[in-house]
Amino acid sequence: MQVVGVSLRDFRGYAEERAALGDGLTVISGPNGAGKTNLLEGLYFGCTGRSCRTNNERELVRFGAQAARVVVTARGEDGPHELSVGFVPGQPKRMRVDGAPVQRMLDLADRPLLSVFLPDRLELIKGTPALRRGHLDQLVAALWPARAATRRGYGQALAQRNALIARIRSGRASRKSVTTWDAQLARLGIELMSDRSRAVETITEPFGRISVELGLDGGASVAYRPRSRAGDVEQLAAELSERTDLDLERGFTGHGPHRDDLAIAHAGRELRAYGSQGQQRLALLALLLSERESIAATRESPPLMLLDDVMSELDGTRRRALVSLLRGCSGQSLITTTDLDHVPGAREAGVVRIAVSAGTVLQDALAA
Repeated sequence: MQVVGVSLRDFRGYAEERAALGDGLTVISGPNGAGKTNLLEGLYFGCTGRSCRTNNERELVRFGAQAARVVVTARGEDGPHELSVGFVPGQPKRMRVDGAPVQRMLDLADRPLLSVFLPDRLELIKGTPALRRGHLDQLVAALWPARAATRRGYGQALAQRNALIARIRSGRASRKSVTTWDAQLARLGIELMSDRSRAVETITEPFGRISVELGLDGGASVAYRPRSRAGDVEQLAAELSERTDLDLERGFTGHGPHRDDLAIAHAGRELRAYGSQGQQRLALLALLLSERESIAATRESPPLMLLDDVMSELDGTRRRALVSLLRGCSGQSLITTTDLDHVPGAREAGVVRIAVSAGTVLQDALAA
């Protein structure tokens, strides 16, 4: 599904603005603080029903306004579509797809997929394993939407087992009852591990290739690192059973796929601990682009890439390599920049240009 445009009303610094997107590369330029990132965030909010920048969604409503609303227009093989999200602080969001209310945008199999680069997303490379696990599970859901239910089921079973451990510790339940939840957790855990392993296999080759194209020489790699060595349900259930005493001592389940990690390395050393800021940035871009390629091979269209301030710390060679990779794919990409000349080819025909100034969107009518 291709995104055609986005309309913002009382969102961040925008009173009421609209931007039309190109079929390929769209470049959003403007000075610092003009609202470039807000425009990307609004597009993300309209497609997912949540912010990509903050957990405090009250910040999304323009100062002095009572509510914010974002409408995303898209086009699929079956015709036009409209996604809208209305938000009043303190109230549930009002989300609609083609006029019909929905509970969660993320549960829609046919919604536009997004891939986001923000400067603070480097935490995905250098942060905790939980961030990489969550990202990996999002990749699984993007590749095979029906498999997202496995992660939710595993999380529910894990919560039930942890609640049971708490009851046993307080003397309100028998230890024998743990066996039932070990079997349930093991069944879902093996499925989850298999999904994650398959997803990583799809990006292993493109990650290595794209990282070299971006200038990260020396053998960059990505690998799945499961906590468990179990190969089937019985083996994982046995591992959980063996650790019951330790779990009762700690008060929670300490073993299983909820402790997995995604290892991202360069020259045989994990970038999380040993990579420079520049290497981590290139690895993040390679990861997102390899995922885009993998999803494009599985789904009808690749994710829309939202790249905020990506050019500021890249040299000319890497800027050209990144734009070449973006334009070499059939999908859409949005890049924000303070200087249009920082994006190679930005003035060429076929590139849509948007200028942002003090909460105003100026569409370049010459870009077609």
